[in-house]
Amino acid sequence: MKRLLLAISVVLLCFSLPGQAVSGDKIMKMSTTTSTQASGLLDVLLPEFEKDTGIMVKVIAKGTGAAIRDGVDGNVDVIFVHAKEPEEKFVQDGFGTKRYSVMYNDFVVLGPVADPAGIKKCTTAADALRKIAAASAFFVSRGDDSGTHTKEQDLWKATGLPLEQGSQSIVPGADRPVNYMRPLGAWYLSIGQGMGKALTFADEKQAYLLADRGTYIKYKFDREIPVALDILCEGDPALANPYGIIPVNPAKHPHVKNDLAEKFVAWITSARGQKLIGDYRVLGKQLFYPDAGK
Repeated sequence: MKRLLLAISVVLLCFSLPGQAVSGDKIMKMSTTTSTQASGLLDVLLPEFEKDTGIMVKVIAKGTGAAIRDGVDGNVDVIFVHAKEPEEKFVQDGFGTKRYSVMYNDFVVLGPVADPAGIKKCTTAADALRKIAAASAFFVSRGDDSGTHTKEQDLWKATGLPLEQGSQSIVPGADRPVNYMRPLGAWYLSIGQGMGKALTFADEKQAYLLADRGTYIKYKFDREIPVALDILCEGDPALANPYGIIPVNPAKHPHVKNDLAEKFVAWITSARGQKLIGDYRVLGKQLFYPDAGK
């Protein structure tokens, strides 16, 4: 009997200890791009946020387009993504309360060390893509309506090459087809996957790829078997990659936990949240740069 009472006491004590359990009203849902997860940044930020506030964040990582649709449908409380024009439209259409700048990095064009298309000396991403197309060298596209996919399509438009427009339904978990605009040719490989899987696939195919710098650094320098792709084109202003966070509008979806979303926004844009972002490094390499209030 004494052993039973002791066991019950231990269980009750565990439930009463702070940080051991989070009640349902202290859990918020965030839809975010795969790059914030694949880069390892959220593994640093979210435990610190929970420690400071007692709020747990349930993460749903997917392409930016799908993450924004989660906000439109009221499936999450906040979105944290990187495609500024669609983000601003999300707010203008009344689905988000306000867009807050959080951080930035940039996109890079990756490729095999041999560089069969000869893009190494290109100063613009559009020039690099034109050379890849002219050489019919393998190019891997995420093809998932993500912020990276959106940026890639903008860059193809800038090349002036003939493009085909359509939609595809190969994205896992997508509730609708993904629209695309892409160049013609069997060398262009659209896979409907997140950044990490696209990097791995491009590495296997020794193909070119547009990637965010943060995830590339993680996969190049912080994995037991790193990808063998190199940065072959960078520094073009067209490759800028800003990230924004937007609470879902409770006027559209009264059930969302706007109070928790606003607390997360305030925290991640605060001096503490911004310092954690700026201090996050992989083998000394900075992945993201704080950008709140700019």
